[in-house]
Amino acid sequence: MHDESTSRRKVDDEVHEGAIPVYLLDRETQHEQRLIIDGYHEQHYKAKEEREGWKMGSEACAEDEMFKVIRSGKRKTKQWKRMITKVTFVGPGFTRKPPKYERFIRPSGLRFTKAHVTHPELKCTFNLEIIGVKKNPNGPMYTSLGVMTKGTIIEVNVSELGLVTPAGKVVWGKYAQVTNIQRMMVA
Repeated sequence: MHDESTSRRKVDDEVHEGAIPVYLLDRETQHEQRLIIDGYHEQHYKAKEEREGWKMGSEACAEDEMFKVIRSGKRKTKQWKRMITKVTFVGPGFTRKPPKYERFIRPSGLRFTKAHVTHPELKCTFNLEIIGVKKNPNGPMYTSLGVMTKGTIIEVNVSELGLVTPAGKVVWGKYAQVTNIQRMMVA
């Protein structure tokens, strides 16, 4: 229909080495450096996960599946409270905030204090106390709330098992990963 403008076309002449303006010299090298650094970090984290034997990111959980919106106020118009619908862990010294100020409600029926842990070498299952939630693959918010989903790494008290280090000290806690939330089976 109409001819292409000739004045605004990119020049296809070969750019001789060293002909790039000074302010553009660092741009390409910074981009390449960033790619190299990111690749290194990604390899490092993958190797670390393989070494430790954890399967992270096994099951992502949507926010609407994790929380239920609680309406409050005289006319039930306020919607800033959330009730957690998954199994959680709270420490032995946990006390709830007053209901007026509690943003996340952890129902007492879904609070677990013990877990069935299967020893990988002995193939025996032990009922051990949970010390804490160390990492939830869904994110840091779920970790801080103590939510336990499939793939969550928890710390359990293994002092009753009588495990001893080569130096002769009794092992107090060990990490375990949640594999089955129905009966709280971890390996």
